[in-house]
Amino acid sequence: MLLQCLGSSACQPGEFFKSFERIVSGVQPTGTIHLGNYLGAIKNWIPLQNTYDTFFFIVDLHAITLPYETQQLSKATRETAAIYLACGVDTSKASVFVQSHVRAHAELMWLLSSATPVGWLNKMIQFKEKSRKAGDENVGVALLTYPVLMASDILLYQSDFVPVGEDQKQHLELTRELAERVNYLFGGRKWKKLGGRGGTIFKVPEPLIPPEGARVMSLTDGRSKMSKSDSSDHSRINLLDPKDVIANKIKRCKTDSASGLEFDNPERPECNNLLTIYQLMSGRTKEMYHSKILHNLELDIKILRSASSEVAQECQDMNWGVFKSILTDALIDHLHPIQCWSLGAKALCGSATANDIS
Repeated sequence: MLLQCLGSSACQPGEFFKSFERIVSGVQPTGTIHLGNYLGAIKNWIPLQNTYDTFFFIVDLHAITLPYETQQLSKATRETAAIYLACGVDTSKASVFVQSHVRAHAELMWLLSSATPVGWLNKMIQFKEKSRKAGDENVGVALLTYPVLMASDILLYQSDFVPVGEDQKQHLELTRELAERVNYLFGGRKWKKLGGRGGTIFKVPEPLIPPEGARVMSLTDGRSKMSKSDSSDHSRINLLDPKDVIANKIKRCKTDSASGLEFDNPERPECNNLLTIYQLMSGRTKEMYHSKILHNLELDIKILRSASSEVAQECQDMNWGVFKSILTDALIDHLHPIQCWSLGAKALCGSATANDIS
């Protein structure tokens, strides 16, 4: 079900929408989709599309906040659409589209910008970090204002929940504050008396953070997030990496000299990260995440502890050589179906559905 009505002036409110709670999420078509994008976002979308009214889009407008090549961005957008489908996103259950194809995103961003205090944007940690690295003369205004575009992406669809990683919680908090500010300034009885709509204009969305995988760390530094922007390709597992490349990256990834393997030791961030990846790749968190969707929090906690306990018990006496071997096998086995689907689509010059989306 592609997004058919939101770019059209003939669309009526609520048309093509399901009746239950709504979730909006997306991934930038920059660089290569890696394990962090998959475990932190896309993998978690699959059960969500069965339970919620889901909007999964390719956020190409966010991708142009930094220098880019037009042809490469267009190609990456198509490839990202193919990855969505390969990972199990079902267009008969979810609305899948490209952000720039719906002009209301940019239009609402401009309206929201007029109500956003500059001081709020200056507090954004990611802007501070990127501007410090690149220098003020090399940073565009879009990098400062893109949290307003993110707010537009979310508020446009009256989202109830937004799946976010730990590093995106600040931006979602800005979205929530902006929704409350607009509701206060332009909603309520006073505007209704003047002929306006009145009442609440925007829903205030809640964060939906998966119990595990929301923040997968770098293979070369367990304290840094796995990122497309890292200069070293060995810092990440890309979803389409061949088997030998995956094996080589795991073989060379950073570990420590301590004996045994364990979760949640702050002195061993790489150990915790690799165990978490193994836990997720081996399929031991599927039931845990379903329990979260069903809002059975007591069961969720029990299964989470059970899954972690299973992996911890299996790996507690392993050395790194043995563990890296089973982690490599788990990664290859899990990613193989995704790679076959995606590479098969490429061989046929892209699937019709992926091209329709992009």
